[in-house]
Amino acid sequence: MTEETPGFEEKPDVPSGATPEDAEPKTAPSASADGAAPAGDENQTTALVAQLDQARKALDERTGDLQRLQAEFQNYRRRVERDRIAVKEIAVANLLTELLPVLDDIGRAREHGELVGGFKSVAESLETVAAKMGLQQFGKEGEPFDPTIHEALMHSYAPDVTETTCVAILQPGYRIGERTIRPARVAVAEPQPGAQSAKADSETGAASAEAADDKESGGPDEG
Repeated sequence: MTEETPGFEEKPDVPSGATPEDAEPKTAPSASADGAAPAGDENQTTALVAQLDQARKALDERTGDLQRLQAEFQNYRRRVERDRIAVKEIAVANLLTELLPVLDDIGRAREHGELVGGFKSVAESLETVAAKMGLQQFGKEGEPFDPTIHEALMHSYAPDVTETTCVAILQPGYRIGERTIRPARVAVAEPQPGAQSAKADSETGAASAEAADDKESGGPDEG
């Protein structure tokens, strides 16, 4: 029976004629001698780059879709707002149009001195509410006739006008903003036929006479 000697490790048997390095275990190299990565890593990197490009392209497409949707939504909101305002204006115009005969009665009562007492207070309150809703009255005597805002119900001639003029307001006109809901109904007067030509002739004759007087008084003295 043999005893093991402490402090010594058993070494693997080395065949005769072999060097000690042949007995050491060998590990597989992780890279080639020049330090280049294996071919499998290069293929994996190329695949990742391709996937990243596809992801970026998809992101750009989704971003473009989102921008188009946002633009369409903003246009939709503007259309809805315009439609809402238009519907409101039409509703207000229809309501005020129905009130115009009442306002005409109030105006006639005021002209005849009948707008007194409680009726006066109610009438003024109604006119104030109509004004707050945007109703504006127009039409005055002496202003030029405009067929876009005036409706001529009576026609006459007058020597003291130089153009077609509103000489009487039969019913005032009303507008909301720039929209006319009823033209002013007026009586118009035109210049007398031939009055303009006679006036022009008289002015021409007066100018000729004045020129003749200037010529006689302003000539050179004889002698």
